[in-house]
Parts: sequence; C-alpha cells; structure tokens
Amino acid sequence: MSKVIVVTSGKGGVGKTTSAAAISAGLAQQGHKTVVIDFDVGLRNLDMIMGCERRVVFDFINVIQGDAKLKQALIKDRRLDTLSILPTSQTRDKDALTSEGVEKVLEELREEFDYIVCDSPAGIERGAQLAMYYADEAVVVTNPEVSSVRDSDRVLGLLNSKTKRAEESGADPIKSHLLLTRYDAKRIGEGEMMNVEDVLEILAIPLLGVIPESTAVLRASNVGLPVVLDDKSRAGKAYEEAVARLTGEQIEMRIESEERPGLFQRLFGRTA
Repeated sequence: MSKVIVVTSGKGGVGKTTSAAAISAGLAQQGHKTVVIDFDVGLRNLDMIMGCERRVVFDFINVIQGDAKLKQALIKDRRLDTLSILPTSQTRDKDALTSEGVEKVLEELREEFDYIVCDSPAGIERGAQLAMYYADEAVVVTNPEVSSVRDSDRVLGLLNSKTKRAEESGADPIKSHLLLTRYDAKRIGEGEMMNVEDVLEILAIPLLGVIPESTAVLRASNVGLPVVLDDKSRAGKAYEEAVARLTGEQIEMRIESEERPGLFQRLFGRTA
C-alpha cells in the first residue's frame, strides 16, 4: 500500500526542500517507486534541487486544472529509475491549489507509486495545509533554534487537528517524525543553539535523524543533486540513515559531541 509523506516546517530556510529531495531520492535508492511533489506554488525550487528545471513542460497546477494529464507533467529522474518529480507552477498563486484537485492527483499517484513525498511550503498557509491534509506520515524539519522549534510546534498542532486523518473518526493519527537539520555541535556547545534533548522535550515526537551543517548540502543543491546521493559527505550519510529509519530499519543515532570547548580551545579558537 502506498504512503503519502509530507515534508513540512513552520519556518522557512531550514532545509525543507533539500530534505524532501534527499528523502525521495533515498527511498528510490532503496528500490521503492517514489514521486516527489512541489506544493510551493509560485516559488518552486524542487526542480532545481533535483536538476530537472530545464525539463519542465507541464506542472502540478496544469494537472489540477485539466490542462495536462498527470503523465505529461511527471518528470523521470535520470539517475534513479524509480524516482519521478512533479514540479509546480512558477507563475500561478496558491489559490490555484484546490482540495479536490490535490486529492484526485494523489489518488492517481497512489495507484503507481509506493511513496508520495509532498514538499510543503513553509508556514501554515493554504499550500502548506493542503500538502499535509492527505498525508499518512509527516517529517517535520527543524533547526536547533528557538524560533524554528516554536514554529514546528505549531505545525504539529495542525497535523493533529487539521488533516483528513484527524477529522475521520477511528482513523490512526498522522505519524510524525523529527528531522533536525543544520546541526552544529560547536555552536550548540557554546550555547548558541538548542541541544537535541531540549528540542525533543518541546516537540515530543520521534527523532528521525540529525543532519550536520555541511557545505556539501549547498554544493549538491547548486549542481542539482539530492545530497543523499553524495555518499562521501556526512550530510549525505545522515540523510541515508534517516531514510532507512523512515522505512523501519533500526539504526543507531549518531550525534556529534555537544561538549563545550576547553579553555585552550576557547582562547585560541582551535577544536580537536
């Protein structure tokens, strides 16, 4: 049975689209037939991160409004046979998304794909709510910063109250996972960011993975490569392990030390 997974966040700039690209590519790497949908109408970026921006002819909105068939809008990834991308419109606004249209597209995709990954806009407006409404599971992307964690707590409230599963009596709730991105052990050790335990205490959902701050993420995005395919980078490996946990594998969580630097390190700015 297929699963709809929404990748969401309360705050922009936390690495949500990067994470949606990495998760969908990671699922496809495992052999699962996967499609990733860009719900950020008017501000599309997923096609660039996936390296297929020049291949966009029709988009999600064209399909919803009946201007194109779903197969015309889907783009096959050139690196992974089991991965497809459904880009969105760069010229329409979010009012072009309709609940009925989204549901129809998702039902059609369920017939063909094992996993449907919805790349949600940040925040709690219409596009974000439609991205999460039909989800079976959610990956909540958060940075270890107070404002990001607070906004993610608001998103969790919506997942628990404003989704189809929440509205249907007897339905299992959406299964939510926490993905902590841009993790910098040095800054956390110096008290500039929240530590993992504090974030988990506030959000109270299972930890899917911890993605370290890494130049590999920006480098991969710039060349249109989901960072999970960069198996030499720490970030790529962390995403690979997060995807494995998402599919039920038991993998030990590896988190860099958050210890404060010693006196010598603080004086001379050196780390071991």
